[in-house]
Amino acid sequence: MLKRCCLVLAVVLCAAAAPVAAQTTTANLDDRIQDVKGDVIRLNRDLMVLEEELLFPANTQVAIFVSMDVGKLFQLDSVKIKLDDKDVANYLYTPAEVQALHRGGVQRIYVGNLKAGSHELVAFFTGKGPHDRDYKRGATIRFDKSTEPKYIELQIKDSTGKLQPEFEVKVWQ
Repeated sequence: MLKRCCLVLAVVLCAAAAPVAAQTTTANLDDRIQDVKGDVIRLNRDLMVLEEELLFPANTQVAIFVSMDVGKLFQLDSVKIKLDDKDVANYLYTPAEVQALHRGGVQRIYVGNLKAGSHELVAFFTGKGPHDRDYKRGATIRFDKSTEPKYIELQIKDSTGKLQPEFEVKVWQ
């Protein structure tokens, strides 16, 4: 009888310990899943960096950015970019994106490859200008591409003296 009671007690204790062990196993499994998710996120980031390096090697890379300084005299609607007479980017802006540019944001509108040599960039800006009139302006720059990456900024500025927007193209060094 004592053996039978011990056996029943052992079964009851095992049954009571099983949920605790299951909870511990579940907690360990959750921790392991979170660790694996973190590893996957880091691996994905590394793969994206490698992909960009393979698709756009530094010796041929050109990146074009759009920024806005104040922007009270011009409400941006769209930007169109041509490189060497080829359309490479067209972008229509939402009001939220324009607000982000007003707050100091910078948009990378184009990344591509160019061979070394002389190139021409033409950017067309459309939107509403002073007195709520439709406004379309262009900016052109000729630049030499070497074996280093080239970064170009298209900046929209207010000219308070002229009471109209100005479009400046800067080549970053």
